[in-house]
Amino acid sequence: MTTHPEAEQLRAHDAALESVTGFPADPAVDFTTELSAEVAADLAADLGANAAEVVAEHGADLAADLARILPRDGSTPAYTPSATHATGRQRWQERYNAALAAGAVRDADFTTLSGEQVEPCYGPSEAQEAADPDFARIGWPGEYPFTRGLHSTGFRGRTWTIRQFAGFGNAEQTNERYRMILERGGGGLSDIDLGTVTTSMTISGPAVPVFCMYLVAAERQGVDVGVLNGTLQTDIFKEYIAQKEWLFEPEPHLRLIGDLMEYCDGRIRNYKPLSVSGYHIREAGATAAQELAFTLADGFGYVELGLSRGLDIDSFAPGLSFFFDAHLDFFEEIAKFRAARRIWARWMRDVYHARTEKAQRLRFHTQTAGVSLTAQQPLNNVVRTAVEALAAIFGGTNSLHTNALDETLALPTAQSAEVALRTQQVLMEETGVVNVADPLGGSWYVEALTDRIETEAEAIFDRIRRLGETGRTPDADGRLGHEIGPMTSGLLRGIEEGWFTSEIGDAAFTYQLALERGDKKVVGVNCHTASQSHELEILRVSHEVEAEQVRVLAARKTRRDDAAVAGNLAHLAQVSRTDENMIPAMLDAVRAEATLGEICGVLKAQWGVYREPASF
Repeated sequence: MTTHPEAEQLRAHDAALESVTGFPADPAVDFTTELSAEVAADLAADLGANAAEVVAEHGADLAADLARILPRDGSTPAYTPSATHATGRQRWQERYNAALAAGAVRDADFTTLSGEQVEPCYGPSEAQEAADPDFARIGWPGEYPFTRGLHSTGFRGRTWTIRQFAGFGNAEQTNERYRMILERGGGGLSDIDLGTVTTSMTISGPAVPVFCMYLVAAERQGVDVGVLNGTLQTDIFKEYIAQKEWLFEPEPHLRLIGDLMEYCDGRIRNYKPLSVSGYHIREAGATAAQELAFTLADGFGYVELGLSRGLDIDSFAPGLSFFFDAHLDFFEEIAKFRAARRIWARWMRDVYHARTEKAQRLRFHTQTAGVSLTAQQPLNNVVRTAVEALAAIFGGTNSLHTNALDETLALPTAQSAEVALRTQQVLMEETGVVNVADPLGGSWYVEALTDRIETEAEAIFDRIRRLGETGRTPDADGRLGHEIGPMTSGLLRGIEEGWFTSEIGDAAFTYQLALERGDKKVVGVNCHTASQSHELEILRVSHEVEAEQVRVLAARKTRRDDAAVAGNLAHLAQVSRTDENMIPAMLDAVRAEATLGEICGVLKAQWGVYREPASF
């Protein structure tokens, strides 16, 4: 186990620790990464409420040591830590018992349909665990490396968030759809009272100015923006790699993202400023291993960006989240999600030196695979979506969107959106999948797939880092590549040379050939094509919506102070030419009613636009 960076300082204060915490000073107890996080949780309330007394009685050094390892949210004790010689099963049981005692396990029926009791988690006996030197790579739910999930309680503690994307037509129509989903059980959506919902915004190129508009909307509702919660996608790397919706060259985009990370870390700590997105990479044709590796590499690039800004990794890393695709190969997808958590935890701890468990945990949203939906026999898409959703659940997703059966043809109708929502609710309420944490953990097949995908991903990381070093001259400090960091250097070189696009294109071509040969099957497309299906009624959005929005915007512009708009846009342009954080200036422009197009236009005038280099 890796010794915590604060261990020697903490040991020097053994006597003080004993009197502050009530734990005996035991030199045999190694303050590992895991134990330090546990101690921090137990100390959070004490130090938070009695910091002055701690400093007075034991000195500022001890208080500083403790403060550095406190959880990001100052949470109350999770459980009393045991010595490091405790088995994994014993540690898991302690965590689960503490959660149970704290009321963190839902009061629900966790029996089978036949009324049989099931355990909250299954794993090897203590003797079997001790006999397997490699078991630590699998571990137990709620502890490093989190292969089996982030929480000891699994979904008994909290089920995944049902987060259905919605939005079409004008603001009024979108708001109506939001309300329908909220009323029928959705848990995270936009508008309504911004202080009481979590909001996920899937936008990247213009993400920062759109987020500023969200903050101003909250201000106008009278909501303290410091309490806002949710996720902003923002991930610009995946735009250059797969989705192709950018505004500027990579460097200005990274500058804006760095400014946003700083702003949220200092002022809106519950809002996640980045959702690193593999979904679009997979939908473009990548394999499962490519989706995983390219996405985590993007995440490492944003970690390097935060570190280059002088941010504390244990403070900003919990604000990073991920967004993955759930495709149709059931077991491969489960393995991908499990490998993602394990890789991220190891890199965060060993490469980027994150000290707390919270900073090492990978949290992710999943959306079922839009690319797997078919226009032929579209009712079959309900089955596809259910299987993909189940893979996400067995993989331990934190939130989930299920696609509607008609999304290959149009935006969902109200009826198809309801079926998509009910798909999740049937899985959650009727199938028993929430009863046991990581029920497939230890399966020879699933663990072998997890190991294989992890190995493939690591090989891709090596290739990306080599891309960043090739042909470069070391700087004054002997570093090769970009000043932000080695993974960032490789990402930027791979984008510039079209390497990512080429890799995804090759994978997509290989699959298409297999489909056309009949080696891969799609029901209703290249097999079982006879059907009684009839044409679906689909949602059609009238062109009048666009005309009406143009009229609304024109009327809104007549009510604003044009001089204030011009002045704030000029100030934004001026700030863009400095190293100053751009978020405050952008907020001022939004408060003056500058439009998204006007804000982006000013920045394009300063930074230019990006054009993808041709590659063949």
